[in-house]
This record gives sequence, C-alpha cells and structure tokens, in this order.
Amino acid sequence: PAGYTAAIYGARANLKPVLITGIQMGGQLTTTTEVDNWPGGQEGLQGPALMEELKAHAERFETQVVFDHIHTADLGQRPFRLEGDSGVYTCDALIIATGARARMAMNTP
Repeated sequence: PAGYTAAIYGARANLKPVLITGIQMGGQLTTTTEVDNWPGGQEGLQGPALMEELKAHAERFETQVVFDHIHTADLGQRPFRLEGDSGVYTCDALIIATGARARMAMNTP
C-alpha cells in the first residue's frame, strides 16, 4: 500500500508519478485473505481486492502503473536511471517501496 499511497499523493500534487510494480504487484497483501486492520475497511476485506482498489485510485489521478522488475539503479546523479527487464526509466525523484512478505522464524516453539 505504501507505493500506491505515495503515487496517489504525488499525482494529486501534479507530479505525474510512474509506479513500477515489481514482480509481485501489491506485495504481501496479494496473498492475504482477510485484512482486518485497514482503517475504514469492511468486514471480510480481502488483500487482493484492496490492492485492486488502490491501483484504481492511483490510476484515477493519472498515475502510470508499469509492470516491470528493476534490476539496476544508478542513483549517483540526476536524473536517476533505473534499468528493468522491460526498459530503462529516468526520474528526478524516487520513492522505493519494496513491499513486505511473511517470513516464518525457524525453530520457534
């Protein structure tokens, strides 16, 4: 949700954001069944549905959503240069929201 939220705020400030989704668009929420800790969320809110709502919200404010995997970033000078599997991107400002995933601790009782 952090990447989409940043894109929404940027778009509302007329910054023309591009959101590059990465391999798993939406991170951990795409595999979460019920999201009971989302403010204002209805009972039984599903993670994938929430991510679709956030994507639609960002696109409503003209955020460009691109499905790509960034493998190289040159942040030494502006414009920043990002290389992905599908292309090269440049930008003057960058927010990195890498997402979360569940991790199980080994040998825990």
